[in-house]
Amino acid sequence: MIEVHGLTKRYGEVLAVDDLTFAVRPGEVTGFLGPNGAGKSTTLRMVLGLDAASSGTATIGGTTFTAQPAPLRAVGALLDPGAVLPGRTAYHHLLALAAGNGIPRRRVDQVLAEVGLEKIARRRAGTYSLGMRQRLGLAAALLGEPPVLVFDEPLNGLDPEGIVWIRSLMRRMAAEGRAVLMSSHLMSEMELTADHLIVIGRGRLIADTTMKDFIETHSEREVRVRSPQAQTLRRLLSGAADVRGEADDTLVVTGLEAAEIGALAAAGGLELHELSPCQVSLERAFMDLTHDAVEYQAEKEANR
Repeated sequence: MIEVHGLTKRYGEVLAVDDLTFAVRPGEVTGFLGPNGAGKSTTLRMVLGLDAASSGTATIGGTTFTAQPAPLRAVGALLDPGAVLPGRTAYHHLLALAAGNGIPRRRVDQVLAEVGLEKIARRRAGTYSLGMRQRLGLAAALLGEPPVLVFDEPLNGLDPEGIVWIRSLMRRMAAEGRAVLMSSHLMSEMELTADHLIVIGRGRLIADTTMKDFIETHSEREVRVRSPQAQTLRRLLSGAADVRGEADDTLVVTGLEAAEIGALAAAGGLELHELSPCQVSLERAFMDLTHDAVEYQAEKEANR
């Protein structure tokens, strides 16, 4: 379990992380979200003892990472897939990590097979593609069979098969009772993978909730309506809801439930061919919640 209490980090006058408190529990994949510049990577570095906190604490299993006698047995982490000597083979990179943490040599072969690198394990890591380096980083994280896993953008450079594999891996690790913390900008994958969400903006916590509750709470519900009299229906609904056209015969309505729309259409004698709630996505909910916390916006958006 990861426990963060009042975690704060200043770089001179810049407040990168501001009094964060949250927990990452066993048996769950916790998604760590925030716009660029929100402080996600800085937070992960403090959790892993790579940056010193200005104040507050971050512990793993009740102990700071730097106090762990065999760190890879306590937590497996992937923050930078390039953090490997380019002239060293994948096999010898993992072998060195295993030796330093009291991990049996046989475990090296096991994780290489698990991440699909066994056939190229004797190649130098400097010749690997980004996707291969990601897999090597994951192998290092899994090496000590730790109860806690921390991944920062683990999907970068992976092909579709690799992304599906990572999703399955995260779910399996959580099902085995591990605490999994995963940061990613790929909202569609996060929605399929995470059970719980921690969302930050400008270094502050803005949501700590389940995936289901986050989506339901932080986005407006929409209803798709198809009718051969779509424009008449639009005029009828426009006083009570936000209505936008999706096609000549299709409207998307925000602010009214499907039953209310159906009743208004029936009262107006209008024919409906479809009346269905739209699937609300994590991406839409995240954008709605964090719009004011975005540090770096495109010029068009920033000047609006």
